[in-house]
Amino acid sequence: MAVKLNPPNPADLLPVPGVQLGVAEAGIRKANRRDITVFELAPGSRVAGVFTQNRFCAAPVAVCRDHLSSGNIRALVVNTGIANAGTGKQGLIDARATCAALAGKLGVDPRHVLPFSTGVILEPLPMNRLLAGLSPALADLRPDGWFEAAHAIMTTDTIAKAVSRRVEIGGKTVTVTGIAKGAGMIHPDMATMLGFVACDAVVSPSALEAMTRAAADASFNSITVDGDTSTNDSFIVIATGQAGNKEIAADTADARVLADAITAVAVHLAQSIVRDGEGASKFMTIAVEGGKRREECRKVAYAVALSPLVKTAFFASDPNLGRILAAIGYAGIDDLDVGHLTVWLGNSTEEILVAEHGGRAASYAEEAGARIMQDEELSVRIDLARGEARATVWTCDLSHDYVKINADYRS
Repeated sequence: MAVKLNPPNPADLLPVPGVQLGVAEAGIRKANRRDITVFELAPGSRVAGVFTQNRFCAAPVAVCRDHLSSGNIRALVVNTGIANAGTGKQGLIDARATCAALAGKLGVDPRHVLPFSTGVILEPLPMNRLLAGLSPALADLRPDGWFEAAHAIMTTDTIAKAVSRRVEIGGKTVTVTGIAKGAGMIHPDMATMLGFVACDAVVSPSALEAMTRAAADASFNSITVDGDTSTNDSFIVIATGQAGNKEIAADTADARVLADAITAVAVHLAQSIVRDGEGASKFMTIAVEGGKRREECRKVAYAVALSPLVKTAFFASDPNLGRILAAIGYAGIDDLDVGHLTVWLGNSTEEILVAEHGGRAASYAEEAGARIMQDEELSVRIDLARGEARATVWTCDLSHDYVKINADYRS
């Protein structure tokens, strides 16, 4: 059950001029489910991407990295069910064959197509079924296909993830719409997720790449469910150039407006992934401030967010908060003075001081901690008292259901 996450309303998902989406049932791994999604992009669209840092990256990731260098992407194709990872040379052949087949139907160069796969690792793609699903997906192309596409890219997700924003840039209305999938095997760099965000702004390639990296860092690279970094992670940002604004250059006021909108969409999608984390019953914000550098704040935040002992305590609503201090202590900051460190626990309505001066705060009562932990949304705020840097990570608890879901994943 997702934590305070509502399904998207189709009426709230705004079409992005220059993007059409279509879905189909191809039977990639399971019958009677939408598992092929095609994006068709207007000529002149610009595309940037951030991908997994896993050295065992999937074949589609390798092909995407290669094809993005062409600078002229006209279509994306996504299959769920089989990840096409751990498939060696044949996986690359299959990913390229998928691009070639879609390109032939659209009348474009195969290098102008980006492929994406998600699902079970170490299994080959059923190419006959995948290729047969392309024509029905193309027949389904329409500008308002975001809601259906959000469902078609899901795997263990229980709720589709999609959101839209509008901003004014240079006297023109710019639309930003995004979808994502992910629920388990979630951890930077990046997470088992696919994220697709499109806007109709006119943006320079360098500005779009900078916005994409910044949005990924603030969103999909700031979440964790279980500490496993996937083989297939991909975050794609599309700018179709249909809004008619003056081209947005990097490091300008217009770039900041668009970057903020893209980042807001990405953060919403990333938090939705955590809220829908496999077996999750608590959504947790780990905020670390007072660091010398942002990177050390992230190290502390991730130490807390990844600790199985912390996550299981939050699942049980057990204020065994010494586990948080232990995680901070092993985060890898060798010169950390724990005597200056302060820790607070909060929920949606209150925040209490838990630790100070190297130990339990004199004002802290375990009854208050237990009361706060009954909430579904919880926060841990940590002040390192070393500087001005800060970082925030979002995570969830670890429940019995997480084990059940992953034990039965291939069933």
